[in-house]
Amino acid sequence: MPTKKLLAPFYERLALILIGFCVLGYLVVMAKELIDPMIFGFLFAVLLLPVSNFIEKKCRLPRSASSFISILLLVGFVGSIMYLIGAQISNIASDWPMLQSQVKDSIANLQGWIQTAFHINVNKQMSYVTSTTDKIMASGTAVLGTTFGAVSSLLLFYVFILIFTFFILFYRRLLFRFITWVFSDENRSVVVDIVENVQKILRQYILGLLIEMLIVSGMAIAIFYMIGIKYAALLGIIVGVFNIIPYIGIFTALLLSTIVTFATGTLSQTVTVAISVIGVHAIDANFLLPAVVGSKVRLNALISFIGIIIGEMIWGLSGMFLSIPIIAIFKIIFDRIESLKPWGYLLGGDYEFKESAQKKMKTE
Repeated sequence: MPTKKLLAPFYERLALILIGFCVLGYLVVMAKELIDPMIFGFLFAVLLLPVSNFIEKKCRLPRSASSFISILLLVGFVGSIMYLIGAQISNIASDWPMLQSQVKDSIANLQGWIQTAFHINVNKQMSYVTSTTDKIMASGTAVLGTTFGAVSSLLLFYVFILIFTFFILFYRRLLFRFITWVFSDENRSVVVDIVENVQKILRQYILGLLIEMLIVSGMAIAIFYMIGIKYAALLGIIVGVFNIIPYIGIFTALLLSTIVTFATGTLSQTVTVAISVIGVHAIDANFLLPAVVGSKVRLNALISFIGIIIGEMIWGLSGMFLSIPIIAIFKIIFDRIESLKPWGYLLGGDYEFKESAQKKMKTE
């Protein structure tokens, strides 16, 4: 006689799930220094895997050399972007006297507006600014030490990313065999399918974001040149780079672009730049993003926004970058496990049923 499987009450299962989430969140926060660069290294390794395979097979180099050369190519690509930004910033440094006079005029106009609107005379405004400046200068040593520590830890973080990328590329077959070996033979095909789809979708997603960044930068630079903005190339690159950050990036790019334009141009140019940045973002969100990135990562907007907020709460800026790829990995896993398919549907949305219905209509 078959034994009946006993299920715990709903409130017990819910309590266990919540406790598990709390413990997992605590471990993720505490292990940030290890997990954060490891995940970035995994993403870069997935992106560089075809390059490493090509170098290893065509050039007949050992895997260590092919992995190292792939990382050098990545560093060269990132370095070229940083060189372009640095060259534009050096142009701003050469025009520093003009910028100082422009900022002084803008501050004088702002002081006049504050005096007219809030009835605070210029002397009171300057006394407040002077006292604030004195406080900042008094804590200058602490600020300098904090800045030095932040820069050194950031450089160390980048070094760890490159090290993890190299080791994941070098031991990729060992890691793949371990993942397939952990599960039973009857689940081997599902595990292999998940691993292959994770690599494919993440690679397409990262490449799609890079292509989108280049297109948005080109559009912004062209528009700023037509408007007559002096530092059009720098502002266009800023808009394209920050556009990679979902939701939050557009506000950062808008703030930086308007500040630089206000300091170097007229008020009408500042307003025009703000409207142009919003227009470029609207074109990107409604046309470029679906066409370039497309269905690489099909997540609904609510889950994406919640994931970005949670990522920022846990790991800050890096958590915002990693939230979408991590949720996409979970969706791939959920979609291929029968008991977890409702969760995959929650992360995706109704479009999956629409696509399946359209396929059925075409077959019929």
